[in-house]
Amino acid sequence: MPRTTAPRHAVLIFSGGLDSAVTAYKLRDEGVAVSLLSFNYGQRHVKELAHAASLADQLGLSHDIVDLTSLGRILGGSALTDPAIEVPHGHYRAETMRSTVVPNRNAIMLEIAAGAAVAAGADAVAFGAHSGDHAIYPDCRPEFFTLIEASLRAGNEGHVDADFQLVAPFLELTKADIVREGTRLGVPFELTWSCYQGGEVHCGACGTCVERREAFDEAAVTDPTVYMRTPKGIGR
Repeated sequence: MPRTTAPRHAVLIFSGGLDSAVTAYKLRDEGVAVSLLSFNYGQRHVKELAHAASLADQLGLSHDIVDLTSLGRILGGSALTDPAIEVPHGHYRAETMRSTVVPNRNAIMLEIAAGAAVAAGADAVAFGAHSGDHAIYPDCRPEFFTLIEASLRAGNEGHVDADFQLVAPFLELTKADIVREGTRLGVPFELTWSCYQGGEVHCGACGTCVERREAFDEAAVTDPTVYMRTPKGIGR
C-alpha cells in the first residue's frame, strides 16, 4: 500500500489529465522535486500531450515525452490505439469500457519511469491511479501496485536506496476526492484533458468524460470543461 512518507524526488507519469495533474501539484505542495514523464504510445487522444506540456510550463517542471508509437502499433485490440475500434460511450465502469484497455500499459510506463528515476537519482516513481479505475483496469489496482513496486525495487537492487518507492496518493480515493484536492491546490482544471476521442473539445459521452463530469458534480466544484454534449443523467 502507498507509504505516507513523502519522497525527495519523484518521476511522475504525466498524461496531461486531471489525475496526473493533481498528483503533480500535490507532490510539489509537499516539497517533492518532480520530473514529468509523458508517453506517446499512438493513443487516439494524443492531444493530451500538448495539455501536459502546458501544465508543465505552469508548474515550472521538467517534462519529457517518450516515443512509444512503434510499440503502440503492436498493442492492438484497444479503442485507444486502434482506429478501427470505436471509443465506447457510457459510464466508465460499464463492461463496454474494457475495449479501452491498452495491454500492460501502466506496467510498461512504470518500468520506463523507474529507469528514468534511477538514472536521475530520484527515490520514487509516481502515478495518479484512483479507485474508480479498479473495475476496468487491472494495472490500477492495489494488488498491482504492491507487485509492481516490488518489481521496480528488485529490478534495480544495488542501484536504489532501501526507501525507493512507488507513489500513488489517490489509489484508494475517488475521482471526486481528486477534484476536491485539486481545488485546494489551485490546479488549473481547464488545462487538463481527459476525453478519449481527442477532438477539439471533450466529447462528453465517452466513459472518461462521463467520469470527469460526475466527479465535479459530486465534489460540488464548478466544471470548467467544454463538452460537445451532456451525458444522459448528468447535469451541469
